[in-house]
Amino acid sequence: MHANPADPPGPRLGSEWPIRPAAARSAALGPLRPALLARGPRRWYLGATIALLWLLSPAQAAVAAANGPLSAVLAVALVVVFGAAFLVAPPLAWWLPLRGRLLVCAALFALTFALFPWLGWDIASMWTYVGVAVGMCAFPWRLTWVLIVGLGLLGLASAALVNGWSEDDIWLPAIIVSVSLMMAAFGRALATMNELRATQAELEAMAAERERGRVARDIHDILGHSLTVITVKSELAGRLVDVDPSRARAEIGEVEQLARGALADVRATVAGFRGVTVSGELAAARSALEAAGIAAELPSSTDVVPADRRELFGWVVREGVTNVVRHSGAARCRVRLGAREVEIADDGVGPTSGAAASTGLSGLRERVEAAGGRLSIGRSDLGGFGLRVTL
Repeated sequence: MHANPADPPGPRLGSEWPIRPAAARSAALGPLRPALLARGPRRWYLGATIALLWLLSPAQAAVAAANGPLSAVLAVALVVVFGAAFLVAPPLAWWLPLRGRLLVCAALFALTFALFPWLGWDIASMWTYVGVAVGMCAFPWRLTWVLIVGLGLLGLASAALVNGWSEDDIWLPAIIVSVSLMMAAFGRALATMNELRATQAELEAMAAERERGRVARDIHDILGHSLTVITVKSELAGRLVDVDPSRARAEIGEVEQLARGALADVRATVAGFRGVTVSGELAAARSALEAAGIAAELPSSTDVVPADRRELFGWVVREGVTNVVRHSGAARCRVRLGAREVEIADDGVGPTSGAAASTGLSGLRERVEAAGGRLSIGRSDLGGFGLRVTL
């Protein structure tokens, strides 16, 4: 449900009835005034006010039992106070933890005894309101049953004290228990709905966070690789512009194509439908390594890689070759593919603390671990840096 802009500021729990199970939190949700004036409490006040019509009977009985006008006025005032307390009790309890809710119900129950001088044990007729308040507090079910059935048994005992035992005495306890349990089921349903909505909101926030992480990781990987190759090819074109103008123009043309491709990849990544394949990354790796003057030993086929692993292996090749071009100072780079593993090795300077902790490798590790694999880095058998992913 949508929040009403006219409502006082306060916590939004996904429902106009801000009921949560008593065990859902250990602290109050917010300021008291918004707790009592939000839309859900206002709807409670409307229904509860209609229920207060049943207080006319104990009010009339108290007036009839009064010793004089002052006593009658005091009795009516106490009934009014009890009615107001009943109205406020559930909304107040919704913003309190378990212990606070129990105190609210206990105070409402104790308030009925203020009319004991006028009504005696007939105050039991007011315990239905206490039971309704208990039901709307969304206590754990076992505690709810104990409190409500306990109220019913007290009502039965009070009737027996006043009139002695008779079959008619069972009606009041039956009303207390049935009405209270019905309201408990209603309140519990609303509380469960709010819990589900709160959980849904948390899941949506987690999904949004994961999506932001995916976009950030993909953009880093895309731009890191593309800008590295663009830099290498631009430097090569700068060296060739006087020596071999036609080759320099060709390199500049490839730089333009790489830039356009990177832009398209970024757009596709943001839109969420960009695909990476190991064959495509091997082709890009050959071009990047050639431009950097690094001898490339690449597999001639990717048939050995299962279809469901080709995207992940493509990311591994992309990040591994980017690190070779950017950091290794190598003269040779080798890529090996298997059904369950991929390895990139070079003969350059070897592992460094900066490379091991790079953003690209951290993002790649997340991808690999999410797929149930393991990423390892270290010195390769060629003498330089080695990157290996095993599934």
